Amino acid sequence: MPTKGMRSLLFHHKAPSFSVHPSPSRSSISFPTPRRNPSAGLSFSDAMIEEIIGNAAVLAIKWDPEASGYANVTSMFYESKTEAHLFIKSVNDLQKVMHFLVTEDPTSEKLVHGHSLMQIAMKRLQKEFYQILSTNRAHLDPESVSIRSRSSRASVSTSDDEIDDGAVTDEDLHFAGESVSEAEQVSSVAMTDLKSIAECMISSGYAKECVHIYKMIRKSIIDEGMYKLGVERFASSRIHKIDKEVLDIRIKNWLNAVKVAMTSLFNGEKILCDTVFAVSNSIRESCFTHIAREAATLLFGFPQALVAKSKNFSSEENIFRLLDMYTAISENWPEIDSIFSFDSTATVRTQALNSLIRIGEAVRSMLSDFEASIQKESSKTPVAGGGVHPLTQRVMNYLSILTDYSNVLADIFVDCPPPAKGLLPEFDSPNSEESSAPPICHIMAWIVLILICKLDGEAKNYKDVSVSYLFLTNNLQHVISKVRSSNLQYLLGEQWITKYEGKMRQFAMNYQQLAWGKVFSTLPENLTAEVSPDEARLVFRNFNFSLEEAHKKQKSSVVPDEKLREEIKASLVKTLVSVYKEFHDTHRVSVGSARSLALNVRLTPEDVEAYLSDLFSGTMEPVSSSSRRRSH
Repeated sequence: MPTKGMRSLLFHHKAPSFSVHPSPSRSSISFPTPRRNPSAGLSFSDAMIEEIIGNAAVLAIKWDPEASGYANVTSMFYESKTEAHLFIKSVNDLQKVMHFLVTEDPTSEKLVHGHSLMQIAMKRLQKEFYQILSTNRAHLDPESVSIRSRSSRASVSTSDDEIDDGAVTDEDLHFAGESVSEAEQVSSVAMTDLKSIAECMISSGYAKECVHIYKMIRKSIIDEGMYKLGVERFASSRIHKIDKEVLDIRIKNWLNAVKVAMTSLFNGEKILCDTVFAVSNSIRESCFTHIAREAATLLFGFPQALVAKSKNFSSEENIFRLLDMYTAISENWPEIDSIFSFDSTATVRTQALNSLIRIGEAVRSMLSDFEASIQKESSKTPVAGGGVHPLTQRVMNYLSILTDYSNVLADIFVDCPPPAKGLLPEFDSPNSEESSAPPICHIMAWIVLILICKLDGEAKNYKDVSVSYLFLTNNLQHVISKVRSSNLQYLLGEQWITKYEGKMRQFAMNYQQLAWGKVFSTLPENLTAEVSPDEARLVFRNFNFSLEEAHKKQKSSVVPDEKLREEIKASLVKTLVSVYKEFHDTHRVSVGSARSLALNVRLTPEDVEAYLSDLFSGTMEPVSSSSRRRSH
């Protein structure tokens, strides 16, 4: 007997249980029930052996692809589902008889005949297995399989006993799948057929042939799917030569590929593998590993290659792409760990983890470079009108977007030590202890503090000290506004916001006192005290002159934020106009004649209020710089 024949007999996997007769109405071929000997397992009479081998011969010869042109071009499972399952059953019965003969009569001619029939049957099943896999590519694509798994699995499913006994017939299929789509039904039927063929071939000792066909076809589908998703192999040495625009497209493709691969491609392939080769854990693992490991390793290796080789990734805005990639892997980690749980796919899990580590290192490096860029800012030209500095806008826009990734950043910086104790503002934490805040909170607070210190230095470039305070007010307001409108509010806390809002109000008060103090000083402390007409005229003239001078200096000052602008004007109007009104109403009549009144009292309280109403949104004029420093 050929070596392969002995292998097929002696090194087979488990044989499915041998149970009931098929209904006579389903086939003209009858399958006898073997007599069970409690001491020797299954026992067959000579008549039973003859009948089983004879039945197997009828079906094997009928569907021999080398003996019949019809059999060569026709699918047995497509032509008659009933006969296909009878074919499977006859092969299973033949295998049991051959196993019995090897034990009882190893030199039997019936054993040789049975082996010859088994080879013919295996060729047929190989062909059927290949045809089902090939012709159902569209219905067995991983996405379809994945969708079917999430929907109604039971619509066309049967028990293992029904499959073994040929219980699924052409008539049965007519009533199946009303709750699922036609595509899902076709997918379910194909998977059931593949499973029955695989179990038959494996139990008959032809696992190698079955697995070879499966691996060949399914791997091509996975590789094709990855290619369509834009994931392809290229030398890491070429990454730094890729244009920024092309690299950006590759990253977008990769992000989409991870989503599709984990929800459909790899998930669907795992489900299909687990279904078809449910009979053998080792074969299931071997097939899935061969089909998916290379593609998955390539997919999850892209971020690591990117951060290691690309020179186009040094600019600060690319941190968001890295965080997107980190998010894609970390959010899919439960699926990665589950789908690639085999020891033989550990390299996939390792690659995904390595990419997370490398991305984390790159993000920490980029944020460190960003911090350094703030400190290196060396502009000596003051912003016109004390407006918001471009550095403030850049830093706060960057941080507000960055904190959209708060959870990811918390993971990346979890082991990073905070800045030196005492350098940071307080946090609003449950324990009211600075140390209880996670590291990312400290890091964000530190960067904002660096910005505020930098702005304090920029304020010293103004010749007019009052404008330097307006500059600090505007910029601190912009910082607080960005904090409140982003996730920074949760990282820095309400206590931080309250503290710096107090500082902003103090800066605004300092501006008002320095910019308009001379105007206030022209009015006497006791506004209603009796003064001579000459003294009254002098006060009115000095007030008019000081107001005009202050207005001339401040007309180019700006407050970009509308709410803050109105608050500063309202405060100025409330204090200055109310003081002037009291003096004006008390002493206007003592100035003298109408001519003297017109000459000395040129402004009514209403005029003063109108005079102040156009402040902080006027002409933006260049501001000269000076080495004069703002006093504290």
